[in-house]
Amino acid sequence: MAVMVLNDGWSFRRKVSAFAELGGAGGAWTDVTLPHDAQIATTREPDLANGAAPGYFAGGAWEYRRQLEVPEEAAGQLWALEFDGVHRDAMVYVNGALAGQHAFGYSRFVVRIDPWLRHGEVNTIAVHCRTHQDSRWYTGAGIYRDVRLIVKDAVHLAVDGVTVTTPDVDADRALVEIAAVVENSSTTTRTVRLSSSLDEAGLAEVASDSSPVTLLPGERATVRHRLLVSDPALWNVEQPSLYTARLALTDGDRRLDDEVVPVGIRTLQVDARRGLRINGEPLVLRGACIHHDNGPLGAASIARAEERRIELLKAAGFNAVRSAHNPISTALLEACDRLGMLVMDETFDMWTSSKSDFDYASDFTQWWERDVEALVAKDRNHPSVVMYSIGNEIPETGAISGGVWSRRLAEKVRSLDPTRFVTNGINGFVSVLDMVTAGMAQQREAMASAEPQAGGGVNAMMTQVGDMMNQISASPQVSERTEESFSVLDIAGMNYGDGRYELDAQRFPNRVIVGSETFPSRIARNWELVEQHEHVIGDFTWVGWDYLGEAGLGGVSYPDGATAHAAAKAYPWLAASSGDLDITGHRRPVSYYRETVFGLRAEPYVAVQRPERHGQPVQGTPWSWSDALPSWSWEGHEGAPVTIEVYSDADEVELVLDGTSLGRSSVGDELAFRATFETTYSPGQLVAVARRGGVETGRTTLRSAAHELRLQVTADRSQLEQGTTDLAFIDVSLTDESGVLRPLADREISVVVEGAAVLQALGSGDPAPHELFSGSTRSTYDGRALAIVRPTGVGPVSVAVSADGCEPVGLTLTVA
Repeated sequence: MAVMVLNDGWSFRRKVSAFAELGGAGGAWTDVTLPHDAQIATTREPDLANGAAPGYFAGGAWEYRRQLEVPEEAAGQLWALEFDGVHRDAMVYVNGALAGQHAFGYSRFVVRIDPWLRHGEVNTIAVHCRTHQDSRWYTGAGIYRDVRLIVKDAVHLAVDGVTVTTPDVDADRALVEIAAVVENSSTTTRTVRLSSSLDEAGLAEVASDSSPVTLLPGERATVRHRLLVSDPALWNVEQPSLYTARLALTDGDRRLDDEVVPVGIRTLQVDARRGLRINGEPLVLRGACIHHDNGPLGAASIARAEERRIELLKAAGFNAVRSAHNPISTALLEACDRLGMLVMDETFDMWTSSKSDFDYASDFTQWWERDVEALVAKDRNHPSVVMYSIGNEIPETGAISGGVWSRRLAEKVRSLDPTRFVTNGINGFVSVLDMVTAGMAQQREAMASAEPQAGGGVNAMMTQVGDMMNQISASPQVSERTEESFSVLDIAGMNYGDGRYELDAQRFPNRVIVGSETFPSRIARNWELVEQHEHVIGDFTWVGWDYLGEAGLGGVSYPDGATAHAAAKAYPWLAASSGDLDITGHRRPVSYYRETVFGLRAEPYVAVQRPERHGQPVQGTPWSWSDALPSWSWEGHEGAPVTIEVYSDADEVELVLDGTSLGRSSVGDELAFRATFETTYSPGQLVAVARRGGVETGRTTLRSAAHELRLQVTADRSQLEQGTTDLAFIDVSLTDESGVLRPLADREISVVVEGAAVLQALGSGDPAPHELFSGSTRSTYDGRALAIVRPTGVGPVSVAVSADGCEPVGLTLTVA
């Protein structure tokens, strides 16, 4: 009868026991709007044990509460709360009584609350949750996704009871099949009518059907409608055409229930000879692994943040995302449907073998079926979802027990949704950890004693570790021990296993492979393999969008001999620093390199290594990229040596400074799609000219900034919608009067928001900040920062930005 977002009116605080509160330990309640991350504004702890994983956030327990007025006439109705995600071990109370709980922090779950409601009164809803050393990355905490209130009459459409499929599609017609479960919780037999219709883009109705259904008391029945659509607009990544299915359950003139479901008409096929096809057309996956957090917002899954993330990833050349390593939010799925982004939605990062001290492994055997059911119920009506992943780097996949669990999980998914493919991100190296532990110890010892290498140190490190993992993954032992786990899959997901791509074409000729997780440094070689082999359907880099936690995984360091390089870096490191886009959504140089490799970019891209680091030994990890910026503004380094990288698909690149050639360099001598130059810095206009066969294919210009320093602010949009789902993202940069960025001019900025909005977060791309995102001041990083504004009402919003040495600037937004 009604489904409404219930994100406002909440308050939260640190949770204490009732006994502790008697002693005065309870804190004050703070009003909050959901989605909300309770952890992101807490103080980080520099000495936290294993602190790099959660980004030096210590975790804790929190409680939320909200008042809910329930009218007298609601007696006899079904009332439920749908939580899209609560991290973690959620316990939901109604007027002090436990109404439901859920262990996993990433599943959508529904709690029926009407048995505990007091009709005609104000009721209290409370949610308790906690997080503590339960993940290998930053999880956040609290009610970090949307909450919905569901109210239904005695005869109603079941919650998650509508399934829409497109089993038969041609160019000139398509069959849309609707299956709806109707429930009768009354004490009498009821005959009601279900009507369904399909309209295109909210406009003209293109098909409809209607039929009666009789239900005995306490029974449920499935009603099926088969709607024929002429000349269907098919859903694909380039043209994500959406229809709307509208269902209405009526009893005479009385409407009992209704539901609206977006529908994408499309077909999926895959095999080892012709690869992946959507609507019969071949498609390779240009994939990005992404974690669930939204950078400065923490784990809060606010709809506009999820939409913006997909917009920017798609603009960077990706056409698919993998929800590493947990079910994706509903808001992000809806954005993928609208924008045309394919999804590999993942279940778990662990099964029965723990990866963290207090993770989901202890809950897995009791909860896995319910969490798989929740995943499929959430996903099955989203055309963007093309495959389910049943795990990530599960050690059991190399054991007999892993074969058993793999089959259970895969068949459970298929029983719920046979229309999509099943995969698993199997890392052959992890699958045989028991065999290689000793070898890893020797490898670490060798790496620790190795002398840092000047110039090519990062690439040397990438090659060394990547080659080792490939050798193990391609070994006969891995082939034998993972065979059963791979055999239950429609698509064999391989993490860092590109050494198997060619091997498996011979040994397992029916095996379809996707690079479910790969090193960013190996994209040129991996993409060559994708293009050469039909059975390899794509590549998913780690990662497309940088994330909080696993602090310093992809960071580059310049060792001084006193501090050893490590992938897990010390405080104040916070972000992994391995994304194509940083935590604010700004594209890093590796993103443009990947775009070039994908064949989507003809213009050369110029990145300059920091001149103050020239000649210093450099170390990184297999997830690192060079520490370079797309800038020719290096004041204070005039005459200093500098290394310039140019990414291009041409044969050679020429650099020209103020009309004078600095020379030509062949592309690909050291790294495919890259030319490298050594020169000295001199301000001016630097032009990179790419040529193939002597013919220019593109050029790019970098200009040195003038001495004037200005603040520049740009909002992604000026009109915001009232409610809890919208945001404005405001880029703040330090430039000269022409808008040329000054990356060396970093300083503290201050942001003040007044009117019908608040400053939700203020951050930058700095992977190792000392400031929290909740403050109103922040240091820029390489000349940039990002302010995020959230509506609180209706009316104008003023945003004022100031910094020492700059004229204050501002802009106005409107919330309607």
